[in-house]
Amino acid sequence: MCRRQLLNLMLIIGLLLTQSGCWSSFEIEDLSLYGGLALDEGEPTETEQDLNKQGGSYPRKNLITATIQIVPVSSFGSKPKSDKGQAAQYLNISETGDSLLEILRQYSVRLERMVIGHHLKVIIVSTKLAQKQSMDQILDFVLRDNDIRPSCTVFLSEGKAMDVLEANRPGEVPAFRIRGMLRNHYRTSKVMKGVNLSQLDALMNSKRSFVLQNIISTKKDLEFAGAGIIKGETGNWIGSLDQPDVESISWIKGEVQGGTIKSYTRKNVPITYEIKSMKSKIKAKVQGDDISFHVDIQSKGRFTENWDIKNDPSKAQFMEEAEKILEKRLSHMIDSLMWKMQSKYKVDVAGFGECLSIQHPHVWKKVKDHWDEKFSQVPVTFDIKLKITDYGSSLK
Repeated sequence: MCRRQLLNLMLIIGLLLTQSGCWSSFEIEDLSLYGGLALDEGEPTETEQDLNKQGGSYPRKNLITATIQIVPVSSFGSKPKSDKGQAAQYLNISETGDSLLEILRQYSVRLERMVIGHHLKVIIVSTKLAQKQSMDQILDFVLRDNDIRPSCTVFLSEGKAMDVLEANRPGEVPAFRIRGMLRNHYRTSKVMKGVNLSQLDALMNSKRSFVLQNIISTKKDLEFAGAGIIKGETGNWIGSLDQPDVESISWIKGEVQGGTIKSYTRKNVPITYEIKSMKSKIKAKVQGDDISFHVDIQSKGRFTENWDIKNDPSKAQFMEEAEKILEKRLSHMIDSLMWKMQSKYKVDVAGFGECLSIQHPHVWKKVKDHWDEKFSQVPVTFDIKLKITDYGSSLK
C-alpha cells in the first residue's frame, strides 16, 4: 500500500471515530406518535368521568378538551376495533384540563408509551372554543413546542373538533386524509391553500383578521365547507363564510389555480366555465385621508358544459352573452363577500390591508391599528373580464 493510500485510510478511520451516534434516539415502537390534534370546549368524556370517579382526577379547570390521534397503532399489543369491527389504523384519546402541555403529559398516566408530536399534520379547533378563548391562548403551547413542526396546518370546525378525527372510511387515518385534501386547491378554489403554524403565528402577531378553512363532518363523511373568521384585534372566532365566499377571496387575491363558475341562461339552464388561468391586481388609491381600492380581475377559460343545447356555442353572439352571464355571477359572489366583510363582520380578510401597506406604507402606518374599522367605510370597485377561449372537444 502506497503512502497516499495509507494516509487516506487513516483519515477515514479518524473521521469515523470522531462521529457521534444518535445517543438520544428512541425506537418508534416505544413512541406514541400523534398525527392529529382536536381542541374543543372543556367537557370530560365518559371515560374521563368514570376515571375521575375512581380517583383519577387532579386540580384543573375544564376549559379545553384535547384529542390526539395516535398513528400507527401496529406497535400496540391489540389493535382497537372500529365501529365496523375492523382493526382501526389509529387510536383517538381525549383529556380535559386548562393547560395543553399538562394534558399531553397526563396521557402518560394512561398510555404505556410517550406521546410525541414530531409528525403532527393537522390541528382542528372548534369554533365554540375559539369564540371563548383567543387563538393566541389556545395555540400558545403548540407554537412554543420544539417537537411540533411549523408546517402543521390549522383548521376550524363548527361542530365538535374531535368528531372530525373519526374515520368514515375503512382503513383511513382522518388526519392524513384532511392534510391530503388540501392538494385539491388546484382543482377548485373552494379549497384554501391552508394556513400552517408559521403563517398563523405571523397573522396573530400582526393583529390582522384572517380566515381558516372550516371542516364539517357526519357519520359517513367530511368536507371543507367555507371558512371561519378570526378577528385580528381579539383573536376570537366571530363568524363564518360559505364556499362562494372562499372562492371570491381567491379571485380577489389572485390565488385561483382551477375550478369553475356556474350560472344560468335566460332559459334557466346551467352553463359552466372552467378556469384555465386568471390574474388579479389590487390598486390602492389615496387622496388626502380618503382611501379607495380598484380590483382588476381577468380570466381565460373553457366553455365546458352547456345545457342550452339549442344554441350553438361557436356563435359569437352566444359566447358574448355567456361571458356576460358568467361575469355577472362572479360579480354577485364578490359583492356578497364584500357586504359580509364591510357590513356584517367589519373585517378585511381578502388582502386589501396588505396591498395598502405595500403601495402606501406611510398611509398604512396611520390606519393599521384600526384597519378593520377603517376598511368598513372604504369604497372598493371591480372590473371583471372573463374570456372563453374554447368549447371543449365538441360543439354539441
